[in-house]
Amino acid sequence: MPLFPEEPQIHERAQGPSATPATGRTAQTPRPVPGPRPVPGPRSAATPRPGRPGPGPARPAPPAQRSAGSAGVPQAPRPATPSAPSAPKIQLTPASVDGALDAADETVDVLLDSGRAPGDILVLTTGEQHPWATHELSFGETAYWAQHDAREDVFFADAAAVARAQPRPVVVVVVNGGGDEVYARVLPAARERATALLVVCGDPERVNAVLGAGV
Repeated sequence: MPLFPEEPQIHERAQGPSATPATGRTAQTPRPVPGPRPVPGPRSAATPRPGRPGPGPARPAPPAQRSAGSAGVPQAPRPATPSAPSAPKIQLTPASVDGALDAADETVDVLLDSGRAPGDILVLTTGEQHPWATHELSFGETAYWAQHDAREDVFFADAAAVARAQPRPVVVVVVNGGGDEVYARVLPAARERATALLVVCGDPERVNAVLGAGV
């Protein structure tokens, strides 16, 4: 007989995957392949995180201050009342009618030597004009009163013009003439225009009769 080549034996291991698992082994369920994770949405601000307390209740506003005697209605604060301007100090320099002008010049010199600025001083005469005022008025009243408004030097004026004069820290009144009616009109007006000091050069009795015994 002719010899035929042996047919190769087909082993079970060489065959395809067996549908029946080997004896003693349990078939495992294949794990699913994880897909892409979903993107978490924005967290709501109203939902508190677990494990953390949410926002507590709002604190009540402090009660408005109530003034005594009000029926539960808060009142607005009252504006401060402005204080009245303080009265100037009054200094009396005894002098006769003829010597009042010289006494006033000496008073002005003392004030300037003590540190007072020239523009702080106003001199009013009840009688004859001061020589300085007479000289300056010769150039016209416009130039004369312009020096008053500039407040750069001592200003001398007739007491009849006291209503036109502006307030200054120091006012010196020269009682060198005029009657009681003039004193009664000039001295109170001069006191209103002196913001710090009023100096009166004249007869003490006549001055006290107008300004009071406390001078």
